[in-house]
Amino acid sequence: MKCAKKDLLLYAVTDRRWLADGETLYQVVEQAIDGGVTFVQLREKELAKDLFLEEAKEIKKLCNARKIPFVINDSVDIALAMDADGVHVGQSDMEAGDVREKLGPDKIIGVSAQTVEQAKLAEAHGADYLGVGAVFATGSKDDAVEVGPQTLRDICQAVSIPVIAIGGISKENVSQLTGSGICGIAVISAIFAQKDVKAASKELHDLTAEMVTAPAEALQE
Repeated sequence: MKCAKKDLLLYAVTDRRWLADGETLYQVVEQAIDGGVTFVQLREKELAKDLFLEEAKEIKKLCNARKIPFVINDSVDIALAMDADGVHVGQSDMEAGDVREKLGPDKIIGVSAQTVEQAKLAEAHGADYLGVGAVFATGSKDDAVEVGPQTLRDICQAVSIPVIAIGGISKENVSQLTGSGICGIAVISAIFAQKDVKAASKELHDLTAEMVTAPAEALQE
């Protein structure tokens, strides 16, 4: 399975820290998809491996039924064990070429990038898309490096694979990414920290669709 640009419009990265009492991650991911999420990344930094694997299998079934691409954050072993659609790796994780060797030619590989050099290298090593950020200040990742609008635009112009922006994006600031060349956004708290996950997803989907089709000269410095 390969991802098209349209699949990357609204990319949800899961975060169980926002779950209410009695609520499951499966339930909130389902609500997010109902609202307009087009891609799901399962991110579990602290869950035991057996529970992670079990959860991944369940959410994969949901995504498959809705025809939504489903990838695992960082863990190539988990992705292989439950046949995910692919993996997203950071700069400190396994290099894209090594991931490709393990997963095979048909899986989706996403790579985080903060510079044009990192972006070009990831593309050369077989990445299918790039996640660039943090484009705004974010509390979701402790080690996030902020990437300015010019760098984001430079990366989009330097590679031929799709680029999504990540980091601190919300309904209030998504329009500031207009004209950057990205095909979508990746968000965590803008969906999963909201009281109404479905409504938040729908609003972000519509705002993002408007942003990616707006004239390029509208990019705010």
